[in-house]
Amino acid sequence: MRVWMMGKLAALGLASTLLLGCAAQVGSTTQGGTLGVNRVQKLAGSSQQYQQQGEQQYRATMQEAQQKGLLNRDPVLLQRVRAIATRLIAQAGVFRPDAKQWAWEVNTLQIKEANAWCMPGGKMAVYSGLLDAVKPSDDELAAVMGHEIAHALREHSREQALRDQQIAFASILVGVALGSDEAMETTGRIGQIGYGFKYSREAEGEADLLGLELAARAGYDPRAAVSLWQKMARADAGRPPEFLSTHPDPANRQAALTQAAQKLLPIYQQARTGRAQQPRRR
Repeated sequence: MRVWMMGKLAALGLASTLLLGCAAQVGSTTQGGTLGVNRVQKLAGSSQQYQQQGEQQYRATMQEAQQKGLLNRDPVLLQRVRAIATRLIAQAGVFRPDAKQWAWEVNTLQIKEANAWCMPGGKMAVYSGLLDAVKPSDDELAAVMGHEIAHALREHSREQALRDQQIAFASILVGVALGSDEAMETTGRIGQIGYGFKYSREAEGEADLLGLELAARAGYDPRAAVSLWQKMARADAGRPPEFLSTHPDPANRQAALTQAAQKLLPIYQQARTGRAQQPRRR
């Protein structure tokens, strides 16, 4: 009985700590742009805190990759990725003015996984496996990279952290109230499916739209995002139903991107015309 009471007190103490961690900042991290991605957000911690954590994780990842000989092994790929990133980053201030002061870094990793990411504060990596699996055009690759940059601009990692804290807090309270570890685990799973997954899909949808507009403003064809996700869907056959997934259903995603791309065509045409009129450097 004494052991159970000590465990109960420890669980309540952890729940209290999580409750304090659930204190949220409320607002919108970005300006809406043409597509109006400006949902009010609840965020854990601070931008500075998560950018510092991102910096530390990025340094560790790059150091490990360098030691294994995986960092920037293909100079052609590196040049291509950095050229696209430069154009995208130049437009980030449209949605978030303080992003102009971020210490952006972009590298490539020789890893077979079809992946790319952008950490808080603008630390980016693109895997060679993405190019090998999907073989994207520059317009399609800009859609991928714009999507990842959008996650960083919207600070979706801070939102996810808050949701995880809230689910953990609720799970501990249920477990303590019922005196059951199984009840605590079940509550956690239900919370992720009914609450966590839903908002993860919402974040992915936002990253699609904001990233698409970012690419269009940088002079990349927004219609390429549709062909990109068609390729990605073929490579991701057998995925679970949308309500059990952190990502939108491919068909729903393509429909939303198709509609958004049409709205962004004037911005893309204007950006492309502007780039064509720029004098060439000698």
